[in-house]
Order: sequence, then C-alpha cells, then structure tokens
Amino acid sequence: MSKSTKAMSDSGKVDQLIAGITDWRGNIFAIVRKAVLGADEEIIEEFKWRGTPLWSRDGMIAVGNAFKGKFKLTFAYGAKLADPDKLFNADFAGNTRRAIEFFEGDKVDIAALKKLVRAAIEYNQSKLKKKAQAKKKAQAKARKSKK
Repeated sequence: MSKSTKAMSDSGKVDQLIAGITDWRGNIFAIVRKAVLGADEEIIEEFKWRGTPLWSRDGMIAVGNAFKGKFKLTFAYGAKLADPDKLFNADFAGNTRRAIEFFEGDKVDIAALKKLVRAAIEYNQSKLKKKAQAKKKAQAKARKSKK
C-alpha cells in the first residue's frame, strides 16, 4: 500500500473503489451510497475489512459490496427492521442480517432506502437507550448493596 493510499480518507477510498467499478454495479453503488449518506447527516462512512464500505450511526447500519453480477447492501440488523416497501430480497435465513441485492437493470427506490436507513438508526439508538437503562439499574443496585 502506498503512502498516498494510507493517508487517503475512508470516503476517498470509497470514491476510489466505486470509480474502479466501471460497469452498472459502480453506478448502483454510487446511487446507494448517496442515498445512505443522504438519509442522515450524522452517518459515518468507514472503509473496513479489506475494502468494504461500512455506514454507521450509533452502531452499524449497513455494508456495501459489489460482487460478480450484483451489488449487495447488507443491513447489520435488518431482521429487526420493518420493511414496508419490501426492499429486502436476500439473507432471510438468519435472525440478524437482511440484504438488498441489486442486479443489472434494477432501479434504486431512493425514498424507501432512506426510510430503511433511518429505521436502522432508530433501532441502533433504541439499543443504546436499553443499554444505558440497564447500566443505570445495575449501578443503583450496586449502590443499594453497599449500604
């Protein structure tokens, strides 16, 4: 890895990754990325696991990957999210993740995707609230037992 690649921001690395995908998958990737980032101004974009873009806010939202013949957006806690627009079309076997697979010719429903991203953020924030409440209860219980 060159020094210039190491110094590049995560968003710059994602830009570079997308630019290197010169077929329809790169176009879908760019549209999906813009929609995800446009759903909430506090979303953080990272470059993880040997070149996988990851988007998070108060926890992981989703990762995006271009595979042979498809682009896949995998939501970390997709199984916990309502999907009224029926965007999820893959990874139904488990109890955690869900994915949207895009194939050549597919259109991105930007409004529905943004709604799903916001639902993922709300889920992450609800988990944080539950953890904070549990921690408060444990601290109060510990204080009571010391008395």
